[in-house]
Amino acid sequence: MIELNDVRKSYGKLEVLAGVSMTIHTGNIIGLVGANGAGKTSLFRSIAGIESYEGKIQIAEECLPIGLLLSNPDYLTKMTAKEYLTFMCKARKIESFDVDAANIFELPLSSYASTFSTGMKKKLALTALLMQQNNFFILDEPFSGVDFESNLIINHVIKKIQEAGKTILISSHILSSLTDICDTIHFLNKGRIEQSVPQSDFSELQKTFEYQEFSPKIRDLKL
Repeated sequence: MIELNDVRKSYGKLEVLAGVSMTIHTGNIIGLVGANGAGKTSLFRSIAGIESYEGKIQIAEECLPIGLLLSNPDYLTKMTAKEYLTFMCKARKIESFDVDAANIFELPLSSYASTFSTGMKKKLALTALLMQQNNFFILDEPFSGVDFESNLIINHVIKKIQEAGKTILISSHILSSLTDICDTIHFLNKGRIEQSVPQSDFSELQKTFEYQEFSPKIRDLKL
């Protein structure tokens, strides 16, 4: 289980997290939806321990280790995809692994990872997280910039992770990409969780999200 209590984060005078509290139960898929700039990435980086914050985050031992998929993964310029996957496994002291068998996205493993497209970089990073045998996956916009077939693969991978009893926290600024896979979705707006909805009530969250994010803009549109 992961417990967040009044988590806050500011960059100078800009407050990006304004007191986030939530409970993530082991084995659940929890969605975080919100517009760009709502604070999703800052929250994820804080939970993963690579960003300072105020408040309290408790992560049970059963949810360790953590794998974080950033929305824009970056790579060393002279490292091939295969070398990257090997490095990521050895960093977790995993000695027995098959890089070729793990290549579910059929990436060109002999090519330099830094030359990949945005979608290919994201797929490579996700492949590494799967090979690392993490128990808690934090996925920041995994569907963004990825082709249709790979989106289907990612959906199946997420469900397989849950079947293995592992935990997922996943974000998107597109609500429809989360409604088929999540147990609960939290609506993050201006650094605060404004609504938390179980799967049975996702349609109500859709209405709230559309009203707050789109209705004023469409209403004021002059044609």
